[in-house]
Amino acid sequence: MPANQSEWFKSSYSMQNGECVEIRYRAEGLDLRDSKDPNSPVLSFPSGAWRAFVANVKGGPPLPAIANR
Repeated sequence: MPANQSEWFKSSYSMQNGECVEIRYRAEGLDLRDSKDPNSPVLSFPSGAWRAFVANVKGGPPLPAIANR
């Protein structure tokens, strides 16, 4: 996580060909955007919803997003 949580940074899983997403942590969750267009729309996720999404992508048991909000 960056020292300044409001800073955008590239995902560690981003490709070196420019196909990247950038992440910005917030107290209540995180934001994602397309790194090629910093003015593109931002997707915002509450912390619990993001944890549930990551758990499902990794193949683990789903976490109830509502309970973690």
